[in-house]
Order: sequence, then C-alpha cells, then structure tokens
Amino acid sequence: MLLHNVVVEKVLHMVKYVLFIFVFLFSLQSFAETNTVTSTTSTVSGTTSVDRTPSTASAPSIMNSNQDVCSFAASAAIQSQILGIAGGTSIRDMNCERLKLSRALYRMGMKVAAVSMLCQDERVFQAMEMAGTPCPYMGKIGIEAAKEWLNNPEKRPDYEKWLKENAIKNEEIVTDEGALSIFSVLLMLLLI
Repeated sequence: MLLHNVVVEKVLHMVKYVLFIFVFLFSLQSFAETNTVTSTTSTVSGTTSVDRTPSTASAPSIMNSNQDVCSFAASAAIQSQILGIAGGTSIRDMNCERLKLSRALYRMGMKVAAVSMLCQDERVFQAMEMAGTPCPYMGKIGIEAAKEWLNNPEKRPDYEKWLKENAIKNEEIVTDEGALSIFSVLLMLLLI
C-alpha cells in the first residue's frame, strides 16, 4: 500500500508541473506594433489597419574566429505564429584536416608519413597506384608496400570498389574454367 501511495504522489507531482508549464506558456501575451497605412486618391479615400506579430526566430550565427579551421557553420530557423525554432551546428571538413596534417608532417621532414596521410583518401590512393608508386604500408614503400597491399586488401581505403572490380575478374576466370571443363567433357564423349 505504501508503494502505491508513492507512485500516486509522483504522478500528481508530474501533473502539477505539466499544468504549471501549460498555464505559463498560454498565459503570456504577445503584443504587436500597429502599422497604419493610409491611402487617399481623388475618387476613393479610406484607412487600412494591418496588425501583425513580427517573427522572432532567427538562425544563430556560428563564428569561426580563425581562418585556419577545417569546419564550416550551418544554421536554420523557422517561425510560425505560435512557435519559433532555431538551431545551428558546425561541420568538420575531414579532407581539409587531412591536407593540413599532411602539410604539417611534410614540414617536419616526415615525407613518408605525409604521403601516408594523403593516401587515406581513396582518390589519392588510386592515383598513387595508377602512377606506379603505391602508398606506404606499415613503414614499407615501393614494391614491398605493393605486395602488402595485395596481401591485405581489406585495409585499402577503396576496398569496396576494389572488391567489386576483383570479384568480376574472379567470376570471369571461373566462367572460363567452367566452359573449358564442359568442352573437355564433350570432346571426351565424342572420342569414345
């Protein structure tokens, strides 16, 4: 019975808070400026009054105080006659960060590390591969790195694309072997 009373008290307490918030929100008065427009012509004269509550939601401004920041701001706001909502965020530019880190490593004399940083982008990885200079792999460069990339393709930044390209080649090889074996069986049947 004691537990039941505690639960009832908590529910009543919550109801009081909800009622308080409801009364507080809907008891506030909104005041609008009255804009009076008067137009007079030689044939018709009259007065028009326009009452309108001004919109108050405005998108927050997000400032980057430094130009050497790899992020940009995005904000939005929407206002109705009853409710206004505004929000904003900053978005990191990962490619910009990669370029800055690579540049810093290069300036410190870490040229292989700088290239490795750039090779995390699949476009750079593919360009290096097409140029015949594979990206470094765990401290190995050149032909040794190329062998390691072949042995560990799942660590490539373009693994999904590489997998599709190599899966097609493997299917073609299997198909050719299948056709050759069928042809061989048919040839043996003809000779028997």
